[in-house]
Amino acid sequence: MTVLMTGFEPFAGDSSNPSGEAVHLAAALWEGPEVLVTAVLPVTFDGAASVFEELLTRHQPQVVIAVGLAGGRSTISVERVAVNLVDARIPDNDGAQPIDESSIADAPAAVFSSLPVKAIAHELSAAGIPSSLSTTAGTFVCNHIFYRAATWATSGSDRKAGFIHVPWATGQSTSEPELPLADIARALNVAMRTSIDNDEDRHSVGGSLS
Repeated sequence: MTVLMTGFEPFAGDSSNPSGEAVHLAAALWEGPEVLVTAVLPVTFDGAASVFEELLTRHQPQVVIAVGLAGGRSTISVERVAVNLVDARIPDNDGAQPIDESSIADAPAAVFSSLPVKAIAHELSAAGIPSSLSTTAGTFVCNHIFYRAATWATSGSDRKAGFIHVPWATGQSTSEPELPLADIARALNVAMRTSIDNDEDRHSVGGSLS
């Protein structure tokens, strides 16, 4: 089995992006036996999609976990649904700022993650890592890649794909919640192991009122 895990480069003038750093660290800690392929994507709508599609074609993974930064969040956020909407609040790293466009033309309005999202959140909490389920991955490049990954997974019965948002790593923000980079990397390995080992999700409460 091959697992593909991607993070992102820094954006919006930041000097770091914990998603890319944590992906590299998670790879160093991964003990397999599954093959783990990692990559850091550009924070550009066209570039990220192109690199991502190339990775899928080249490596033919069975499990895909894309990872991005959600500054302001205090937990590892396991995303549940990707929307077919690009509405950039800020320009990407190429200066592009698409508004009210589709990630994929003539495709469904939304696609759910095919990862066992509740099981992942449960295992993260059991490991002492702050976690939560999220029903919005935004409308920037993170959601753009999540939608493409989730759509890719629908075309094969042996495919799983989803997205995880992470907070800032300790020392990277002066005003927003942080987690140690080692804990973020550990969380990604827990998410991978749980995704590989569980074909069905937990049947437990995971909804919210807002």
